[in-house]
Parts: sequence; structure tokens; C-alpha cells
Amino acid sequence: MRVRPLRRLATVVALAGSAALVISGCATAGAAPGSAPSGALPELTADEHVEIVFESYNLSGQGIWGDTIQGLIEQFNAEHPNIVVTGQGIDSASTAASIQQQVLAGDPPDVGQMTFDTMSFSAESLNGANLTEVVGQDKLDEHFGGEYPYHERARVLADIDGATYGLPYVFSTPVFWFNRTLLEDAGIDPDTMDISTWDAVAELAAQVTEHTGKPSVSNTCVLTGGNWCMQSMFLSGGARVLSEDRSSIEFGSDEAVETVDTFARMYEDGLLENTDTNASYESFARGDAIAFHVNTSALQATYMQGAEANGWELDAAVLPQFGEREAVPTNSGSALVMYAQDPQKQAAAWEFMTFMTSPEAYEAITTGIGYLPLRSTMTEGDGPLAEWVQANPLVQPNLEQLDRLSPWVSYPGDQYAEVDRLLAVAIEDSVFNGKDAATELPATAERAQALIQD
Repeated sequence: MRVRPLRRLATVVALAGSAALVISGCATAGAAPGSAPSGALPELTADEHVEIVFESYNLSGQGIWGDTIQGLIEQFNAEHPNIVVTGQGIDSASTAASIQQQVLAGDPPDVGQMTFDTMSFSAESLNGANLTEVVGQDKLDEHFGGEYPYHERARVLADIDGATYGLPYVFSTPVFWFNRTLLEDAGIDPDTMDISTWDAVAELAAQVTEHTGKPSVSNTCVLTGGNWCMQSMFLSGGARVLSEDRSSIEFGSDEAVETVDTFARMYEDGLLENTDTNASYESFARGDAIAFHVNTSALQATYMQGAEANGWELDAAVLPQFGEREAVPTNSGSALVMYAQDPQKQAAAWEFMTFMTSPEAYEAITTGIGYLPLRSTMTEGDGPLAEWVQANPLVQPNLEQLDRLSPWVSYPGDQYAEVDRLLAVAIEDSVFNGKDAATELPATAERAQALIQD
């Protein structure tokens, strides 16, 4: 199995800023020119040899991510002698920019692993295939079903206006991690403590901080890079970032302001750690002083290793509530998007995409990486992951939150990343830098509204 580095596209980097002008409107045109008619992918015969490229951020480094996905590519190639998949690594923060440059160069990968916040941009500006048209609803329904069907909340994560633009692939939810050892040292019984609400957490955190003299809470949702997770905080606080019809920015609401103020008060009281995302999870893994930590469930293996190496006991729970409102988890993660335009390559891409989201693949991905299987019934009864879940009880909050999952919202238009950046600055300024959320969030929402209307 070959894994090749990202192709150099120096000649087109200078053109990236004009990408929207070059390829705008592709999504609304249906299947790409030269592609198969709606729902009529050709059947590849044994003598038809097709080569396709798969670009994935899980292939960008060594270790469990890359090894697991490379192993699956190798298995697929062995089982499909007429199809050769070549893996291509990319950083997770650069998925859309990378595809954009390659589209401009006329040579995009045939399948791309795209984070959910980029789905609108992918569909509207990068010619990501409308699978409802290219593959057909019958084949989508067949794939999402089967012995271990997709969870009903997972199967629609890559849908836009009722059409499917990608196969939801891997994701995690934000989990409320805690350090049992540190809590016990501060005189708190982790088995009987109340962590059902953020107010209750703040009371416990004050006790830990009094014991250690240091902040005892970290929440990566309020830090730059935590946009997917902050959407969960907003929803849990009764706010939204975008209206249901996707036309209006809504993170300037009173409910959004109060959500941010909750964490501003925790910082003012000396309870909330002020650091960046990487330092936050590294600090928790060391067991230094952080008793409560909100971060992706995908870091479970990292925290287990940190706890073992540093002599403390890890535990996990579902997200706390804001008052009486039920907490609403969102998802991080990605979908597999088809960029192939040639009918034969589309057929090969679909074959590969369905393999990578099959029960067989999820068994390897879940046990090898730790991602939540989107076919969640694999963890129940005599399913292939039932014993693994029993042996790894820390995944239970992640599974429980799946039933209340709300999709990670992608902003419309080509300026989606700038909207996220503006919001992240406003949140950090309001929580850590003494600015008034009641002023910052509405003003930022107004600026963001102009960006999605451009």
C-alpha cells in the first residue's frame, strides 16, 4: 500500500483567494459534467482497472491513526484487485484549503476526508458530489442500513437541505473528564459528587482550587480551535450559532451571552484555566491541578496513558447542564466526500467509501483509534464491539450522548472560517480578557452576518 505526500501546488497557491469566483455554483448544478446520471453509477467489471486517491487527515502522521487507516486501505486494495487506492495525508486544519487548491489545479483527490464545518463550502464551492443524485437514495439507504445501521442522528451529519453530500465517517462528542485522585485529595467523593450542572461544578472546583491554589477547570470549548465544542455549550445554554434556515447568525442572543458569561465568572473566580488548546489537554493528562476538563472523547487513549504514567485515576461523565436545560452534545469529526467526476472513478470511490464506513471498518477504527462507531448497535448485545465497550467503560458517556447529538453546524458561504475566527476571538476576549460578552457577541454576530451574505 502506498501513501504519498500531499502534491505540491505552488503554481496555484496564489490563485486560492479567487477560488470562489472560479468554482462557485458547482453544488447547485447537480452531478458534475461527464459524471454518471442520477443514481446510475456504472458497475466495474473485473477487467476495468481504476486508480483513485484518498486524502485523509488520519494519514498525516504515524501512530494509531495512520497505522489503522493505512491498514484498511491495504485491506481494501487486496479485496478489490481492480481498484488501487493511494492514500494522501493532510493536516486536519487544512482539509478545505488543500482540496480547494487541487480543484483549481484540475486534479482533486477522488475522495476527501472533510471536517463537518467545511461541508457547506465543499458542496457550494468545491464540487463535492451530491450523493443523493450521483449514487441515488436507494443505495444510500441500503448502505446506512444493514445488520448494524447508522445511528439516526449520525446518518444526516453530512446532509445539506435534505441532500447527502458525504458519508459521515468518524466523530467524537465533548466529554466531561475528571481526575478522581485530585478530587479525593481535596476531600471530594467522586462517586457521590454532583456534577449535573455548571453551578454544581463551580462549587466543587472552588474546593479543589482552595486545596491546590491553582485553577481546577479547563474547557477547550471556549478556546480557539474549540468551535465545534462551543456550539454544544451554546445549544446547552439555549442558544444557536445559526438559524435553522441557515440565513441568520444567532450567537449574539441573550442566551449566548449568558452561556459565555458562565465561564467568564469561573475565570474571574480563579477556577478556569487560561491557556491554549494543546497546553490544556497536556496539563490535564499530567494530572497537575485540573480536576475537571472538557474535551473530545477521541483523547481517551491519551488521557488513559497520562493517568497511568503520572499516577492518577481518570473518569468521565456526560456534559453538565446550564440550570434546568438538558445538555446538548455536538460532534467533531468528518465525512467522506466524493470529488471524482469520471463515472468509473466515481464507482470506485463509492466502493471505497462504503468499505471505510462498513461495520468491518468501524471495528478496526474504534478499537484501533478510539472513535465512536457511527453504527452504534455494534456495541450492544452480541455485537462485534460489545466486549470492547465493556472493557472500556470510559466510552459510555460518548455513547449516551449520541442519542442527544446535534450536528456541528457549518456556516454558508466561502467565509465560514472567518466567521469561526471572529467568534473565537469574541469568546476568548469575553471570558479571559475582561470584555463584556453583551457587547462583544452581538457586534461579532453583526460582522458575521455580513460575511455569510457576501
